[in-house]
Amino acid sequence: MNENKLIADLLLPDINTSPDYYENIYPKRVLPEGAMVTRFAPSPTGFLHLGSLFAAFIYERLAHQSGGTFYLRIEDTDKKREVQGSTSEIIRGLKTYNISFDEDASYGPHIQSQRENIYKAYVKLLLEKGLAYPCFCTPQELEALRKLQEDKKVNTGYYGAWAKHRNIALKEINQNLKEGKNYVIRLKSPGSPDKRIIFNDLIKGKIEMPENVQDIVILKTDGLPTYHFAHAVDDHLMRTTHVVRGEEWLSSTPIHLQLFDVLGFERPEYAHIPTLMKMDGTSKRKLSKRKDPELAFSYYEEQGYLPRAVIEYLLHIINSNYEDWRKENPLRPYTDFKIDINKISASGAIFDLNKLTAISKDIIALMKSSDIYELYLKWCEWYDTEMAAFLKANPNYCMQIFNIERNSEKPRKDIGKWSDVREDIFFFFDDLYYSKDGDYNFPKALSKYDIQEILSGYINVYCESDSKEMWFNKLKAFGETLGYSTSVKNFKKNPSAYKGHIGDVAMVLRIALTKKSATPDLYEMIKVLGTERLTERLGFASRLI
Repeated sequence: MNENKLIADLLLPDINTSPDYYENIYPKRVLPEGAMVTRFAPSPTGFLHLGSLFAAFIYERLAHQSGGTFYLRIEDTDKKREVQGSTSEIIRGLKTYNISFDEDASYGPHIQSQRENIYKAYVKLLLEKGLAYPCFCTPQELEALRKLQEDKKVNTGYYGAWAKHRNIALKEINQNLKEGKNYVIRLKSPGSPDKRIIFNDLIKGKIEMPENVQDIVILKTDGLPTYHFAHAVDDHLMRTTHVVRGEEWLSSTPIHLQLFDVLGFERPEYAHIPTLMKMDGTSKRKLSKRKDPELAFSYYEEQGYLPRAVIEYLLHIINSNYEDWRKENPLRPYTDFKIDINKISASGAIFDLNKLTAISKDIIALMKSSDIYELYLKWCEWYDTEMAAFLKANPNYCMQIFNIERNSEKPRKDIGKWSDVREDIFFFFDDLYYSKDGDYNFPKALSKYDIQEILSGYINVYCESDSKEMWFNKLKAFGETLGYSTSVKNFKKNPSAYKGHIGDVAMVLRIALTKKSATPDLYEMIKVLGTERLTERLGFASRLI
């Protein structure tokens, strides 16, 4: 028996299953030609954020639109950084945004800490081939090595002649083990500092980088693999065809390609998606967890953005032609749009909350009032319990509120997120209207007498059964009897001849009824409020002037 085999058996005596066994139980997938197998592989060290949502959505669409498989893999080999409950929150987040992963049980388990023996089988194979070795260096020794390299102005790391245990003999290994020394297992990198690798990135194109020369750790002291090694083994055995990931992982590609080659695996295709950016003044910068609340998944729940609106905005970022597609297909589901990986921008994508809000308004404008009511109530039950109580008390009245200016060719686009709705509709509820602080900001050009004249007189003019045309004609006639022009155009021609124009009359009524100057259509709003509220509020406002 050769020395490499003896070393492998000494270090991993309980691993008796060969890689061939795993190659047989995880065969190549039978899929249509061109089908992609992708994965979302988060570490349970935090919660879902916008960047990971952006990435996961791309992975899912590329797989499912091609008739392939999208699976979820939890990379939990770094137990020190694991956050309790983050895995379930990640899964909840994906479901919230309708990002569905396939069960894929035949290629599981999909939790890395449950695959320890699989990784060790491949580590043992590398040991047997002399392509890996145990390293007994302490953290202090590695730090001293780094400082020495810096003093000599050479590349830092554990490689080549600097790799102390690269050619360690069986006798020395036995002695170190007897002394109870901890060790890791490192890859014996075949890389050369004089060589470069060239690969085609599906988004960034042809990329040339230095070959990896570092003897990276592949198995840690706790018996779990490092991210790099687990990545290679899992993507191979789970038969991942396309590794699509954030561009922050681009620098690791030489290591991963080297691992695929050393292990004898077929290389997957790589595609590195751009980092989400935002404008900060006139310059671009990466979205930051510390500076930008919108990076957190929770931000969109708390603000009340529709998950669909977030997803559709991400599609605008992913492929710029989505905007035209959506205009041509306003009612089709976004899943009918096929993402083109070749059209994903190679540079940082700008994330704009204003654009997201505009898209959200477009979507909500096309919704039925009953759907708006249900979704807003669901949000209020978590984030505004007072408003939830008002909504539950009179569902029909509330649906009338949400139906204002909705049944037309150009429905009102006033709702972008649920957190804005209270300020838009509070005045429909008497308790909120009468408790609202602040004065009535009536037009300053009108005197107290003029305003009271409008408020007291209009009560006798309004008729609930009037059509919109009849209502407006009556309003103009009422204003004219008080000295207001029936058109803004005529008022501008001869302003001294009038107290104001019909818009001033409407504004006085609007402010008295709502305590706001910007509201939905006055006619429809009064119809919903009803004659009783109209009378009470106009009288209340008149008494307070």
